[in-house]
Amino acid sequence: MYSTKSEGPRRGRSFDSTNIGLTFEEKQLNNEMNKSAFPKIHENKDNKIVSAEKGRVAVVFSLKNEVGGLVKALKLFQENQVNLVHIESRKSRRRNSEFEIFVDCDSNHEQLNEIIHLLRKHVNIVEMDAPDNRLPEENELDDVPWFPKKISDLDRCANRVLMYGSDLDADHPGFKDNVYRKRRKYFADLAMGYKHGDAIPRIEFTEEEVKTWGVVFRELNHLYPTHACCEYLNNLPLLIKYCKCREDNIPQLEDVSRFLRERTGFTIRPVAGYLSPRDFLAGLAFRVFHCTQYVRHSSDPLYTPEPDTCHELLGHVPLLAEPSFAQFSQEIGLASLGASDDEVQKLATCYFFTVEFGLCKQEGQLRAYGAGLLSSISELKHALSGNAQIIPFDPQVTCKQECIITTFQDVYFVSDSFEEAKVKMREFAKTIKRPFTVRYNPYTQSVDVLKDTPSISSVVEELRHELDIVGDALSRLDKQLQD
Repeated sequence: MYSTKSEGPRRGRSFDSTNIGLTFEEKQLNNEMNKSAFPKIHENKDNKIVSAEKGRVAVVFSLKNEVGGLVKALKLFQENQVNLVHIESRKSRRRNSEFEIFVDCDSNHEQLNEIIHLLRKHVNIVEMDAPDNRLPEENELDDVPWFPKKISDLDRCANRVLMYGSDLDADHPGFKDNVYRKRRKYFADLAMGYKHGDAIPRIEFTEEEVKTWGVVFRELNHLYPTHACCEYLNNLPLLIKYCKCREDNIPQLEDVSRFLRERTGFTIRPVAGYLSPRDFLAGLAFRVFHCTQYVRHSSDPLYTPEPDTCHELLGHVPLLAEPSFAQFSQEIGLASLGASDDEVQKLATCYFFTVEFGLCKQEGQLRAYGAGLLSSISELKHALSGNAQIIPFDPQVTCKQECIITTFQDVYFVSDSFEEAKVKMREFAKTIKRPFTVRYNPYTQSVDVLKDTPSISSVVEELRHELDIVGDALSRLDKQLQD
């Protein structure tokens, strides 16, 4: 559900303080922004531009040498719903040949730290002055990438689709099919308009979509008895029973979400396409699975270059209904919150080779539990054919393995059980460098940031209460046994 694909460098040119040298899109954007009411600004004694109004941050940056750099930078504020109240360009006081962009924005937005982190990929940050009324927690976590702290915060990162959505690559099976592309845009628009708490829109799937789903469902079900792990085989019938998952019917995501919530507390959130590893793993921390709703192209029903609803529902959902596996998935997500890009990539790679392509041993036989295997007929056969390279799962080794999304994997990793993999991932998570740890609160569907004595003491009190309940239960059980 996430992608590691990145754009290559582009050649471009720098821009000046007027509209000369800007792209047409940048000219329009620059003109529109400067029509707004300008707040009163001044320079302090250190020659730093600051806003005279409370609750704002002034950011000064210079553009890197690439086409459309200003649009890319300003789009980050738009995507993260941060209000820009003023923008202007000026000649640099540092370099005679360079111009700088001054942006005044609302600083009360929780994602400002992440925006600054993302901005550094497109611009050179020159100055940033935060207002005096920022919360202490924000100051303490200045150097930490923004992460959601409550489940509704996922609204701010679930639409940052990196690949596909309604835009298809030239080698996509549906690229030249205008009807299919229009259908994909329909699904993308539904997902982009979704907000936490909404009911997932019900879809009236076309006859062609149901037929494509049916081919995948039928062929995979021939393999499951001899290739899927027992936990998968135990839960698939429940999906059939409660979500009407059949060869002639594609389950509705709202029904699947309700089913998972009752089983493991996981819920489904529709998504338009690939998310970044950071955004996708963040969802898992809140037991939210970002799930596509579109169906692969009918010209090749046994192949898809991207996750589609066949992959999500037949590959992932049956095991997300398994408590042990659900917890394993969530713990990977929790470990990613606030971690560096390098650490997130390590966690994402471990996720890729377990939740997507993992193998386990059951009754002396190899079985698949990875969704990428359980939704791919050819790779499922290959992984258990005896010809694939298989080594024990070790996060320290696995995190360095190359993830392949176009052909079969070079190597697969095997665990004796989910519990074994979970214990190893817990130990690996302890090596992630963060100035804090996090704890999920299922009652509020939020994460507690444990970074100081008060926050830790609060958790200790909660645990004492839980232990009292367990102690009381044991006492009552002991009394019953004595009677």
